[in-house]
Amino acid sequence: MLRALICGLAASLILSLPVAAQERRVAVTFDDLPFQADEDAMCDPAYLLRLTQDFVDMLRPLDTRGVAFVNEGKICEATRASTLPQALNLWLDAGLDLGNHTANHINIHRNTAEAYLANVDAGAPTTRAVLEARGGHLHWFRHPYLFTGETPEKHDAIATGLALRGYTIAPVTIDNNDWMFADVYRKAEAVNDAALMQRIGEAYVAHMAAVLDFFEPYSAEITGGREPAQVLLLHANSLNQAWYPQIHALYLARGYRFTPLEEALADPVYRHADTYVRANGISWLHRWTQTEGRPIRWEPQPPVWIKTAYEGAAEDVQRNAIEP
Repeated sequence: MLRALICGLAASLILSLPVAAQERRVAVTFDDLPFQADEDAMCDPAYLLRLTQDFVDMLRPLDTRGVAFVNEGKICEATRASTLPQALNLWLDAGLDLGNHTANHINIHRNTAEAYLANVDAGAPTTRAVLEARGGHLHWFRHPYLFTGETPEKHDAIATGLALRGYTIAPVTIDNNDWMFADVYRKAEAVNDAALMQRIGEAYVAHMAAVLDFFEPYSAEITGGREPAQVLLLHANSLNQAWYPQIHALYLARGYRFTPLEEALADPVYRHADTYVRANGISWLHRWTQTEGRPIRWEPQPPVWIKTAYEGAAEDVQRNAIEP
C-alpha cells in the first residue's frame, strides 16, 4: 500500500514537469549480493533466503530492470553450493540481471593485479552457471569500492585482464554513500530503535535529493548541457529494503525513466576517455572531469550526525546520532 501511494504521488508529480525533465534516464545497480549483513546471516540459509526474498519482493513491482553484482565468497563455504543459486535465482525471477563483483570484495590497493584477477575468476562460477541455465551469460563487472588501480601498471593490467575475460565494466555516475547510512541503520536495528531507523531513512532520502541536485547539472557539464543517462550505485541491505521505494519515487518525481544498464551505457558519454589513476573510488563523472583537465567538484557528504553514528558501536549509536 505504501509503495502504491508513493509511486502514485510520483506519477502525479511527473505530469506537472516540463517535457525536457521527463527525458532523464537512470540505470539502477545493487552491489554486494547476496546481502549486506553479518557473518551469521551469511551462514544461515533460511534467514539469507528470507532477506533476499523480502528485498526482491520490494523491487518487483517497481520494475527497475537493474543489475545486481555478486560477491560469491560472502556466503559460508559449507552452504554456498546449495544456497547461493537459490538466492541468485530470486533476483533473476524479479527481472534483474547479475554481474561479478569479485568473490570477496577484494581491495586492489592491498593486492597485486594477479591476485585481483584470480578473485574475479573465483567470483564467477555460480553466477555464470545460474545465468546460463536461463539462457543468459555473465558479462557485467563492477569494481569493489570503485577502485580501478592506483598505478598505471596495475590499472592497465586489470583492465586488460577483465577485457580478455569478456567483461563489460559497469561504471557509476551517482554514488550517494548509501553504505554509510546502511551501516548506521543496521546499528539502529540492533538496538531496536524504530524512531532512529525512521530518522536515518528520512535523512537518506533527503541526502539522495541533495546528491541529485549536485550531479544533474554537474553531469551536463561533460556533455555541453545535456544530462546523460545516469548509473546509480546502491547496495542490497536492510536500509534499501525499507527505503528504496522512496528513492525510486524521488527519481520518478524528477522525471527519470528507469532503463536497463545496456541502454544507459549506449549514451555517448560512456565513450569518454578516462585517465584517472589514483587510490580512490569515485564517480565516473569525476574521472571524466579530471581527464578534461578541469577540477573535480565533490558531491554533498552525509550529515555530520550520520558520520558520527557511523563511527560508533551498535550500543552507542543512539547517543552518537545527535545533531551537532
